[in-house]
Amino acid sequence: MHSARDRIEYESWLEKLEQAADRLELSSEARSCATELFLTDVPEADRSKQALLAASLYAGSLVAGDGRTQGAVADAADVSRLSIQSRWKTLLEDAGLEPPRW
Repeated sequence: MHSARDRIEYESWLEKLEQAADRLELSSEARSCATELFLTDVPEADRSKQALLAASLYAGSLVAGDGRTQGAVADAADVSRLSIQSRWKTLLEDAGLEPPRW
């Protein structure tokens, strides 16, 4: 769980996350998980934040059983699919979760 201070500091990024989640029609559980993953380790650079946002949405949708393709998430978050592909597994592992083994 993250502090209210974190949510205030990254409010504009969390709004972007919600907008992308709306485009993807994600469940509330997937949105909540994506938010928690995003707030776990927010990078300094804004460019990196956008990629983390997308990876968080993708990973959050998987954890919640509301999976979307990397391509769909990339389009909704306005990043490349590679940005998601290179971050989502590490993001889950850093949060203490085990990524799926397809």
